[in-house]
Amino acid sequence: MKRFLLCLVLFLPFFWAKSQQDSILLNVKLNEDQKSISVEQTLFYHNLHQKSINQIKLLNWVSAYQKRKTPLLKRKVEDRKKDLYFAKDNQLGKLESLQYSYGNISAEILNKTQENILIPLSEPLESGKSIKLNMKYQIQLPDARFTGYGVDVNHILLKYFFLVPETYEDDFQKKSFYRDTEETANAGSFWKVNFEVPNNWKIYSNLNQNSNTEFEGQSINDPEFQISKEIYPEFPINIDGQPINVQLGYQVTEYQRQILGSVITNHLKFIKTRVGNLPDKLFITQKFLNKEEFIGIDDVKFWKFKYQLFTDYEKTDLDYFSVISKKVMDDYFITNKTKDHWLKNGLKSYLEIEYLKQFYPEHKLLGNLPDNASIFGIKPLKLFHASKLKLSERYGLAYHYISTQNLDQKITTPYYLLSNFNTTAISQFEMGSLLAQISEYSGTQSFDNFLKDYLSANYQSKTEGQKFLNELKIFSKGKSNFLQQMMAEKHRINFNLKNIKEQKENYLVDIRKNNTLEIPLKIGTEKSSGETTTYWKESSLAKNDTLSVPKKDVEKIVLNDNYIFPESNYRDNYIYTKGLFSNTKKIRFKLIKDIQNPEYNEIFLTPRLTFNAYDKILIGMNFKNQGIFDQKFDYSFTPYFSTGTGKLTGSGAVGYSILPPNSFFRSWNFAVSGSYFHYNNNLAYKRFGAGTSINFNKNPRSALGRSLYFSYNYYDRELTPLMIENNLYSKYNLWNLGYSYSDNRLIHEKYISGNLQWMEDFQKISAEAFYRWEYAKDKKISFRWFAGYFIKNNTKNALFNYGISRVSNYSFSYGLLGQSATSGILSQQFILAEGGFKSMFNTSVNQFITSLNVDSHVWKWFNVYADAGVYKNKNRATQFIWDSGIKVKVIPDFLEVYFPVASSLGFEAGFKDYGYRIRYTLVLNLGALINNLRRGVF
Repeated sequence: MKRFLLCLVLFLPFFWAKSQQDSILLNVKLNEDQKSISVEQTLFYHNLHQKSINQIKLLNWVSAYQKRKTPLLKRKVEDRKKDLYFAKDNQLGKLESLQYSYGNISAEILNKTQENILIPLSEPLESGKSIKLNMKYQIQLPDARFTGYGVDVNHILLKYFFLVPETYEDDFQKKSFYRDTEETANAGSFWKVNFEVPNNWKIYSNLNQNSNTEFEGQSINDPEFQISKEIYPEFPINIDGQPINVQLGYQVTEYQRQILGSVITNHLKFIKTRVGNLPDKLFITQKFLNKEEFIGIDDVKFWKFKYQLFTDYEKTDLDYFSVISKKVMDDYFITNKTKDHWLKNGLKSYLEIEYLKQFYPEHKLLGNLPDNASIFGIKPLKLFHASKLKLSERYGLAYHYISTQNLDQKITTPYYLLSNFNTTAISQFEMGSLLAQISEYSGTQSFDNFLKDYLSANYQSKTEGQKFLNELKIFSKGKSNFLQQMMAEKHRINFNLKNIKEQKENYLVDIRKNNTLEIPLKIGTEKSSGETTTYWKESSLAKNDTLSVPKKDVEKIVLNDNYIFPESNYRDNYIYTKGLFSNTKKIRFKLIKDIQNPEYNEIFLTPRLTFNAYDKILIGMNFKNQGIFDQKFDYSFTPYFSTGTGKLTGSGAVGYSILPPNSFFRSWNFAVSGSYFHYNNNLAYKRFGAGTSINFNKNPRSALGRSLYFSYNYYDRELTPLMIENNLYSKYNLWNLGYSYSDNRLIHEKYISGNLQWMEDFQKISAEAFYRWEYAKDKKISFRWFAGYFIKNNTKNALFNYGISRVSNYSFSYGLLGQSATSGILSQQFILAEGGFKSMFNTSVNQFITSLNVDSHVWKWFNVYADAGVYKNKNRATQFIWDSGIKVKVIPDFLEVYFPVASSLGFEAGFKDYGYRIRYTLVLNLGALINNLRRGVF
C-alpha cells in the first residue's frame, strides 16, 4: 500500500498534466553516423475539436528539406539563399521510416514525404477524449547551414523535427512549412525526452533538465535540444530570490564571459519590474542570438579599417538585452504567432525603447563613429544629421524608411507573409513605437502596472492579441481605440503644424490631420536656451484642431518629436515662432546625401565626376532635395563643367509620385526633365522630356516588378554643314509607350518588355525577353530574344534603324562613352540591346530583325556566347547571321569583355585587326550595383 501511495505521489503530477493536455514522451538515439536519429515516441493525444475525428494529423516538418518545391525552399530562394536549392542528397533531411500502433492496431506509413502525416483511427475519437499512440521512426537530419537547425560542425540543433500535433491546426494549411520564420508549431504540450548519445556529448534544452540526458516540461515555446561536443557557458542568476539558469548554446569571448553574469542580471531585473514573472530557465542558441540581437551596432569594417560604433560593453549590453527580452516574451505565454506575432515582438521592442530611455538617453544612432572616424584631423560624419539622431529614434526611422517606398505591410499581416525588413520594421519597431506612445501618454508607471497585471494573469498560458487590445482599451479608457484600426491597415496618417497665431500670453497652434482617428498628440516647445516643455492633447474626430501653448520665450514648436508616432511625413511637424522663418522652415544646404532633417528644407549637394569622349572629364555638382528617404516631390539638377569644350553642360529633372497605401499600383510617377551635353566633337544636343509611369502593386517579399510607361521627348542636335547637306535630323520628337515585366529571383531570372515608338517619319514596335537560369551553383546560362518591326518607315537616313551589333543612341538613353565614335576603344563599347551581336556587323536594319543571344558559364570568370538572327532591309533579301566567342566577367553585369571567335564573317580570331574586334560592357551606375547587392534584404 505504501509503495502504491508513493508511486501515486510521484506520478500524479505527470498524469494530471497528461489529462489536461497532449503529452509527448520520447526516447531519442543519436545514430553512429551522427547525422540521423532513431526515435521511440508515445503520444497521448486529446481531441480538442468540437466534433469527433477519424484521423490524427501530425506535423512532419523535416519533409520541408527533401525536395525543391517545398515552401521552405521557396522562402530561402526569395531571401537569395541557394544552399538548400543546390544541396546534395546527404545534406537534406527526411523521415526515413515510420511505424505506429494504438490499441491492437499497428501499421507502417509508406508515404513519408507528405507535410502532414495522417494516422487513421479504427473508430472515431470523440471530442474531449484521448488516445495513446506509439511510434517508431528514423530521421535523417539536414545540414544546419540551411536554417540553423540540424547538423553543424560541433553540434546538432533539434527543433520542429519530431512528429507532433500542430498547436493551431486551422492555420496550418495557410502557413504550411515556412518554419524558418519560427511560427508556433507545438506549444502547450507536456514533454518528457530521454536521449542516448555518446559519453563525450552534452545536451542543452529550454526544457527543465532532470539528468544529463533527460528533460521534461510544458512547451510554452517549441522545445529545442542542442547536442554538442562542446561545453558552453552557463550563468546561474538570482533575481529577488528566484534562481534562474541562463544557458548559452555557443562560445563567447573571455570579456563577455566576465561581464555577462552582471549584464544579464541587470536585464532580468529591469524586465521583471515591467512584466512581473520570469522563467526559471533561459536557453539561447546561436541562431536565436543572430536573429534577435540589437540591429545596427556592429563595427563598421572597410577594407583594412575597422571603426567601432559602440564600445564592447555597450554592444554586449544592447545585444543581450534584445535577446533576453525576446526570450522572456517567447517563454512567457503561448500565442498564435502567425496572426499575433506583433504581440511578443511589439512588447520586446517596447522593453527595448524603455531600456534605451533609462540607460542610453543621449546615445546617438551612429554611436561613437562620428568621433572615431577622422581624416586628416577632420571628422566628416559630424556634418551629417544622422550623427545627431538618438539611438531611440531608430524605431520610427525604420518604419518611415519602408513606408516611403510603399513597401510596408499591415501589422496584422500573417507572419509568414511579412518581408524580411517588415518583420523588424513593422511587427517589432512600429508596434513597439505605438505601445511606447500610449505608455508615455498614459504615464509610463501606470502603463507598466497594466502590462505587469496582464502578463502575470496570462503567464504560461494561451492568450490572443485581441484580448490584449481589449484590456488595453479598458486601461486607457478608450484612448487606445485608434490602435486596432491602425494595425489593420497600411496607414498613411499625417499630422501637420499648419500655422500659429500669437495671442497675449499664448500661441494658438493650428493642427491638421488627414484622418478622423482619435490619436493623442504630443506637442513640444523649445526655447533658444534648449529648454523643452511637453504637452499632450487628446485628439478629436475633426481633421482640424487647435492647441494653446504658453509663450514663455518659445522659439520652436514640435509635433511628435523623436519619431515617437509612425507618421507618413515628419517634415511638417516643425514650426518657428519668430524671425524671418516664422510659420515656415529654414533652408539649409548639406554636403552629401543624408537622413533628412525634418526641421529644414534641405538641399543636398553631391560632387559628380564623369566622362564622355566629347565633353572629356565632366566636373559637376548635384543639387537635390531627396536624402536617404524617398519623398513624393523631388528634384535633381546637375550642372557640369565640360573640360573638353570649356562650356557648362548638365541635366535636371523634377518628379512627383503618388503612393497609395492600397491600390492596384505601388507608385504612379510623373516627371519632366532636360539635358544638354555633347554627342560629337563640338556638337551638342538638347533634350526636353516629360513622362509618366505606373509601377504595379507587388508582394514586398517578391522580386517581381511590373510597370507601364509613356513618355515624350524633344531633341535638338547641332549639325555641321556637311550633316545639314546630308539631310540629317536636327530636331525631332519621340513618343514611347511600353510595358515591362521583371522577375529577379535567384534561380530563374526573367524579363519581358514591349515598346511602341513613333515620330513624324516612322512607327516601330519591339519586344524583348530575357531568361537566366542558374543550373548549378554559381553556373548560369542566359537566353535573350529580341524582335523589332517598322510599321512605317519614311526616315531620311539610318539614325532610327535597329542596331545589329551597335545601337544608334538617338534617344541618348544608353551610357555610351563615345556616342558617335566609329573607331578606337570607345567604339568597341557594347550595349546589350536590340540585335545584341558582339561581332562587328557594320550595318543596321530599317525593316525587321529578330535575334537570339545565348550566354553560358564555363569556368570561373569565363563564359561562352553565341548569337543568331535574321534581319531584312528594304529592297534587300532576308539575311541570316551568327557569331560566337568567349566572355570574361570582371564584374558580372557591370564590366565584361567579349572575345569573338567565329561568326558569319569568318574565323575572327585569325583576323589581323582582331584587337579592334574585342568588345566590352562598362556600366558606370553605382545605384544599379547597390540595388543588385541589396536584393533579398526586403
